[in-house]
Amino acid sequence: MGVRFCMLISRKFMWRSACSHPARAAELSERRIVASTDQTVSGVPGRYASALFELAGEDKSTGQVGEQLAGFQAAIDQSDDLKRLVRSPVFSSEDQVAALSAVAGQLGITGTTLNFLKLVAKNRRLSALPDMIKAYATLLSQSRGEVAGEVTSAEPLSAQQLSDLKAALKSALGRDVALITRVDSSILGGLIVKVGSRMMDNSLKTKLQSLKIAMKGTA
Repeated sequence: MGVRFCMLISRKFMWRSACSHPARAAELSERRIVASTDQTVSGVPGRYASALFELAGEDKSTGQVGEQLAGFQAAIDQSDDLKRLVRSPVFSSEDQVAALSAVAGQLGITGTTLNFLKLVAKNRRLSALPDMIKAYATLLSQSRGEVAGEVTSAEPLSAQQLSDLKAALKSALGRDVALITRVDSSILGGLIVKVGSRMMDNSLKTKLQSLKIAMKGTA
């Protein structure tokens, strides 16, 4: 990791020792993270996301970091090997960092986002990475006056389908919704839509039904 990132992480996370003594990073991560979080993001994912958001804000790169994190999440969703790397405790942190660096290179992920991913792996917190990405998206959407949401589909949504979905959500909620897209073939078609921690109400489900029918028609 670069010296600047270690200095910034030290200030946000109180991890000065983690940069100079990698073997102690995992131990320090739980006891010494003191970054504040918004009430809508909490726990370890919220703390990591909050600190990353502050770091990205200093570089005026919050949007770019959000896009890179979303791209990495999409890669996780579409790769069983990457899922295993993130979820399994069998891999060493060194192996995880090396693999993440290779994947990040292919996805064009650099700078603050890359260093963040490496730090998460180094501290043995990759299993919480999807929740960190969600928490970051929530913070980013709040900063833009939007509502954060998540849509899971059996196959990747087209640009038109995503646009129609956002329009339906805005009509139901009265606000723009920043969507994280997920792919899960196990849902066997259709959409699962969440805004915040709750599923959509019946009025929106009715509007979404027409989108499901349209999706089936273009399958």
